[in-house]
Order: sequence, then structure tokens, then C-alpha cells
Amino acid sequence: MITGQIKSQIDAIWNTFWTGGISNTITIVEQLTYLIFIKDLDETETRNERMAKRLNKDFNPIFGPDQQDFRWKNLKEMDVQARHSIFNNSVDGIFPFIRSLGSEKSLFSTYMKDASFGINKAATLDQVMEKLERVDMDSQDIKGDIYEYLLSKLEGGGTAGQFRTPRHIIKLMTELMQPTLEDTICDPSVGTAGFLVAAKEYIDKHYDITELDKNSEHINKRMFNGTEFDATMLRIASMNLFLHGVEEPNIVDVDAVSKDNEVSDAYTLVLANPPFKGTIDKESIAQGLRNVTDTTKTELLFLALMLRQLKKGGRAAVIVPDGVLFGSGKAFKSIRSEIVKNHKLEAVISLPSGVFKPYSGVSTAIIIFTKTDNGGTDNVWFYDMLADGKSLDDKRNLLVDEEAFNNFAFAKALTQYELDALAKDHEKFNLPQILDQYRYLKSEYWGKMHTKDGELLHVNDIPTNLGMDQFMDGTCTHNYADRTSQSFLVPFKEIKDNDWDLSINRYKKIVYEEVEYDAPVEIIDRIKSLNNERDGILTSLKTSL
Repeated sequence: MITGQIKSQIDAIWNTFWTGGISNTITIVEQLTYLIFIKDLDETETRNERMAKRLNKDFNPIFGPDQQDFRWKNLKEMDVQARHSIFNNSVDGIFPFIRSLGSEKSLFSTYMKDASFGINKAATLDQVMEKLERVDMDSQDIKGDIYEYLLSKLEGGGTAGQFRTPRHIIKLMTELMQPTLEDTICDPSVGTAGFLVAAKEYIDKHYDITELDKNSEHINKRMFNGTEFDATMLRIASMNLFLHGVEEPNIVDVDAVSKDNEVSDAYTLVLANPPFKGTIDKESIAQGLRNVTDTTKTELLFLALMLRQLKKGGRAAVIVPDGVLFGSGKAFKSIRSEIVKNHKLEAVISLPSGVFKPYSGVSTAIIIFTKTDNGGTDNVWFYDMLADGKSLDDKRNLLVDEEAFNNFAFAKALTQYELDALAKDHEKFNLPQILDQYRYLKSEYWGKMHTKDGELLHVNDIPTNLGMDQFMDGTCTHNYADRTSQSFLVPFKEIKDNDWDLSINRYKKIVYEEVEYDAPVEIIDRIKSLNNERDGILTSLKTSL
């Protein structure tokens, strides 16, 4: 969530635009976005220079010898008028340079071709750059918050249920799915490209430079895909991916669930948080989607779209509103039965309702499934996330150690001591356990200490053979058949018998603590005793007056 200080700083920049004669909201958002992009380009170049020097390896610079004046660090030192002239130069200034960054026919260059400078006063540019320089944008999460805050100022923002997914939830979903260099990844509601950026960061951390270079063609042109129909978001998503080393991201300008989107059997991994609400005209819906779920509700149509766009064997991790999990309408039941009966549903992770605050208090869940076309759902893992490491109010304050919160997603690289430390914070921070238990359920160790339904077995074997040194304390010895716990398995037949209901409350057992009360006569006697005591005190007070 954006802090009060950063919000005040962005508001001050916004006011600078207004006093400079720029009052159009879209213009302000776009111009600020371009300036952030230009600043990020220089920061990316600086990081690449340092890495190349450290590794004694050449790199392809963003800025050529004749373009060093376009770097933020040099721009901010220039004379006010000279700087404005460089921005305002429509032939060989900064904006022609930005438009030339992608290859000539790339989608990046297509979306950037209309990018133009719109700050007419040199003094306004100077003030905006000076104030932007003071904003701490070191973390990707802060940049996302700033984009979200800027977009919230646009009229009608958020009416389709589009809220920025918190960075740590994106990281969790990405780590659960473990993208590889062989994957072709899509987010059909791409927004600012948060999921695709997280996938790229995961790839960068898990492969060496030689492997990345070998697959550079795939990474730059085919690996990262998305759809979006908002022009501002298209540019932001393209710029965001470009800054993370994807030269030609395949972000398509199309309404994902409309007839104009004809993509099918194309992707091996979908990571997404589609709009929570919204409808589309029946005649505009893509062919075949209504055969899966006969509806105009976009939250259901997006799931049908993902099944169509995934290749056989492709996986998906998707955030859905709780209504999708238990809705009683025919369309709701049909999409759930399609996923559970005809494909393989693996997990339902219930999120606390405060995850999307302050933007929304809606209750949601992550569902993980694989496209098989021939079923395969056996036992579905349900997890009831109660704490995500932050307070669940509008403030969303961090409740655990910042380093642990930022690094949890790579828990499998941590030492046993560090894993145990994460386990101690479980009451405030469930994400490490979610990741750890999912890894365990997918590992070769699953089944050595548990029945198929999750019951714990008594096994005579050494701990290392059972994986106890590979996972957090309690993961290997948890009873995954215990419906009173946060984590349990539910068999296919039970889900089918419950009309394909996937809400965790349908299956979780609540333990009620028995409370004993005194007999009514005893309670009445205590009340009489208190009344007598009160009367005695009042009589004593009257006597003393």
C-alpha cells in the first residue's frame, strides 16, 4: 500500500502539473509515467554497467554514446531551458529515442509510437523532476502502488473490479508455479504486468547467464504474453517488461474475452488476477466460451478463456472472488465442474478479506489447476490463509521482519535455521507454510508418511529419508486429513456430491469450545448481593452529607 509520505509527494507533483496549466487527468498520468520510465531506464543502465564490470562481461547498452544526455542522472544536472529543449525536440530528442527502443515492428514500439512530450513550460518540468527525484521508488511494489494511485485518479477507475495484486501475493503464486525457460506465460488481464515481471524475476534468479543467453530469443519475443484494452495500461505494461529485460513483450490490444481474441492452445502457464466483476455484451463474447459457462460475467468467462488458451498439460494459478467458488447459478456450477471433472484442480488457497485493502475488502482465493481434457482431480488441497504478514486493515502495516517478508518466496534456498525462524512467525505470516506444504505435497516425499487422503502414518525410517530436513518444522508431520486445521485434503467425490462447491467453509470443521454457565438461581443471587452492596454504599454516602 502507498504510504502517506509517498502519497503526499505524488499529490504535490500532481499539483505542480495543475499550476503549470495541465489539468487533464489522463495527460498527467501519461506524462508522469513517461518520466518514471526515463528515470528507470537510467537506473537499469547503471545496474547493468555495474554487473558487467563485476562479471567482466560485455552488455548491450540502452543509451548510445550520442544519447548520454538522455540519462536521468545527466538530465537533472542540466540548465532548465536546455533540458526542456531535449524533451521538446521531436526529431532527435528523448521521445523519438523512447519510441525507437523496441524493434521496428514490435508491439512495444506500436504502443509507444504515440508517446509524446506534453509539458509546455520548462519550469513545470524542472519542478516535477525535482519532486520525482525525492520519491523513493527502489522497490517494485512501491512503483506498483504509485501506478495504482495514479490510475485511481482516472475517472471510472476500478469500476470493473480491477485492483492491483499485492506484490507478495504475486510472488507466492509465481513461486508455487515455478516457471521455467520452456514455459510460454500469459496474463489475460495484464494490467501493469506485475505477474509477468515476477515470472521474469523468478527466471533470472533460477538460471545462469549462459542459459538465459541461449534462450534470449524465446524470452524476448515469445515467453511473456498478455492482453489489455486500456491504452495507458498497454504502455505501462510494455515499459515495465522492457525495464526487466524483455525487449519485445507480446502485450496485445484486445478485450480478452471478446470475439477479437482468437488465441487457443498457446500457453503453458497462466498467472492472473482477472476483474472481480463486470459483464460483456453477449454478442461480443468469444466463440466457445459460453459453451463452458453460459454467462456474461467476466470473472467466469476469464476461467473459460484460460482453459481454451492453455496447451494440454498447461498450469494456471488464478485469483477469483469467493462467489466463483460457491455461486449457485448454473454458470457458476458449470465452470467449477468443468475444471474439477474435466481437468485437474490441485489447490484452493483462501485469502483473508483484507488482502486487497484499502482498495477493496472482497474475499478471494487462489485456485491452481492443470489443463488435461480428461480429468485427473483426485484430492484437492485446501488452505485457509489467515495472515499474510501485514495488518488486514486499511493501513496494511508490516507485522514481521521485513527481510523475511521479502525473501520468503525463495524458502527452498534457506537453511533449516531460517526455515524454523519463518515457522515461528506463522501466526502473523502464513505464506512460508503455504509454499512449503505445497512443495511437500508435490515432492517425492509425499506418501511416505501419509495415506492418499492425508492421514498421518507411523513410519519406521530415518528423518532424512522422509524429507524432514528439506521442509519447515511440522510440514512432514501434519495431518492433512484434519479438517479443523488450516491445511487439509478433500477428495473428488465429496466435491462432486456438494455440487462442485469449492468454498473452504463447506469442508472445514469448526471446533466450538464448550462454555459452562452458572445456574440461573446462582446468577440471580449474585445480582441481589451486588444490589445490597450498592444500597449499603449509597446509605453510607447519605449519612456523611
